[in-house]
Amino acid sequence: MTDTQAAGAAPTPATADLTAAPDQTNHWWRLIAIWVVLSAILDPLFFYLAGPHIPPGTATDVAQGAQWDFNVLAVIAIPVMLAVWIYMLYAIIMWRASRGGPDPVGGTAARGHLGIQVGWILTTSVLVLFLAGFGTYELVQPGGAGGGEGASPIWTPVSKTILPIQVIGQQWKFTYRYPTFGGFETDELVVPNDTTIQFNVTSLDVIHSFWAYQLGVKADANPDYNNVAFATTQQLGSFIVRCAELCGIWHGAMYNSGQVVTKQQFEAWATLTKVRLRQNTKLLPPYRLTYTPDANGADGSYYPDSVDPYSHVEQYGAPQGKGAG
Repeated sequence: MTDTQAAGAAPTPATADLTAAPDQTNHWWRLIAIWVVLSAILDPLFFYLAGPHIPPGTATDVAQGAQWDFNVLAVIAIPVMLAVWIYMLYAIIMWRASRGGPDPVGGTAARGHLGIQVGWILTTSVLVLFLAGFGTYELVQPGGAGGGEGASPIWTPVSKTILPIQVIGQQWKFTYRYPTFGGFETDELVVPNDTTIQFNVTSLDVIHSFWAYQLGVKADANPDYNNVAFATTQQLGSFIVRCAELCGIWHGAMYNSGQVVTKQQFEAWATLTKVRLRQNTKLLPPYRLTYTPDANGADGSYYPDSVDPYSHVEQYGAPQGKGAG
């Protein structure tokens, strides 16, 4: 026996770890209690204080549906976020290595915990399956979502009175035709309140994207293709329309504003605009769901069909005209 052993020297850190009394604190119950209390406080605070102000707002049924979906996802995500943050902070505070002392070692408790592992797998599996079902239901149940559904929508609104408005994208602006008012075309987008709108979205040249943010409507505008999106207005006010697809040098300036007005105001505006633009409307091609422009001009919009030969270089989907080489 050495002198050190005989003198009863202090055990090494490894020996101290093996001989130290096990930690009897039930950390997991403590963590769960903290998590439950904070979740019960923060979830209602978010839902009732921030939830009503979450974009895109409540101007249409689809916008309100998007707001509701975001709030539901946030209410689910907040406890998950809290679980991660609480565990991280708790571990930093409770299981940190003291300055100058031995590193904390979990011993057998660090090797795994079957209950926590099974609980974590079951909880995350239930969340994923719930979100898949919730997302599918929210996509189908309103009927006629604000996203483009193509030329033959699968889900359509139950409303029997639907106002069609054609959205025509072109470099670099949107114009709008109202077929139920003589087919006039204008760069003003005015829609009546408490009305289901069918947006027929198309393009005269390259791919654009019609994004009426506050209405919750977003549909790609493709040449020679009608992309349908539905929304039911339920709130008066203005909204912004932007192009959400890079479409050329002035893409960033391709935006305008629209108005949701009362039905009486809309009827008055549409009737007056129909009369005011009647000479321009005569020059337009008959209303169709798509128009085939040529490289010499946007024949489907404000301009009459060109009598010039089509370009030798670019056709934009139009057939070669007579005399083109």
